Amino acid sequence: MITVFGSLNVDYVFQVAHLPTPGETVLATDMVILPGGKGGNQALAAAKAGAEVRMVGAVGEDGLRNIVLTELQAAGVDTQCVKTSTRSTGTAAINVDNHGENAIAVYPGANYDVSAEQLTSEILQPGSFLLMQMELPLSVMATAMRIAAKAKASIIWNLAPMQPIELDLLQQIDYLIVNEVELTQLVSNLGGDPATETVTKARYAASKSKARIIVTLGAKGCLAIDGDQQISVPALPIKPIDTVGAGDAFAGAFSAALASAKTLDQAIVWGCVAGGLACLQTGAQSALPSASQITERVPELAATSN
Repeated sequence: MITVFGSLNVDYVFQVAHLPTPGETVLATDMVILPGGKGGNQALAAAKAGAEVRMVGAVGEDGLRNIVLTELQAAGVDTQCVKTSTRSTGTAAINVDNHGENAIAVYPGANYDVSAEQLTSEILQPGSFLLMQMELPLSVMATAMRIAAKAKASIIWNLAPMQPIELDLLQQIDYLIVNEVELTQLVSNLGGDPATETVTKARYAASKSKARIIVTLGAKGCLAIDGDQQISVPALPIKPIDTVGAGDAFAGAFSAALASAKTLDQAIVWGCVAGGLACLQTGAQSALPSASQITERVPELAATSN
């Protein structure tokens, strides 16, 4: 079982010719309203990749809650632990340009009211997984980690969006997922040299945190450090349409693979395939691939990873 402890939002996605610069107004050529939030995205990604998933979060008592929850429930995600807040459901404004790059602004809303007390001993059990991101208050996530550690559940933490983190929190994590920018920020926060090459920074972060470090590299694939072992997996060869949600697709499929007892390198391949496939459609949740779609493309990367 994977318990996702994280944010639930409604995404307003605007298609633009280019991302606006400060002070610039850009006319959008299209706009869609979609369920999102990194927690919701990763819960759906894990469920579509074949995992048994429970979502723990919060939504408002408004019309947006149905947009957030319907897709999760349709995919089999258990949403009984999603509570109702007096705040409005979280929202995000996402601009996507013609090259698939994006710029995002988020209002957390009900996500501010998520509590670690929503995690009970019935939810987190030995051998289960707790998957988190960085769109909840850090103090709440710190309490959730202590609860998970006491329950002997494995903790997967996606440090997005990045913020300063105390070392003692990092040392409670089993798997730490970052992109290149987040890795640089993390190493700088830990007192390392942010100007060194990616693999050096990853090894430094691993030595400090004691976690397995997984670095997503976009079109260059993924790099992981597990003790003395270094794992490299190439990206799926695609022409991206929209990169929104690719990181969440990776985290969800990676977690699903671990929950199904796959090895770390196999789980990374699953994550890379899912992240690549998620770039072939517009939107975060609407683009998430199924387990069969991932399985079909896994051999392309499994043969070239090392």
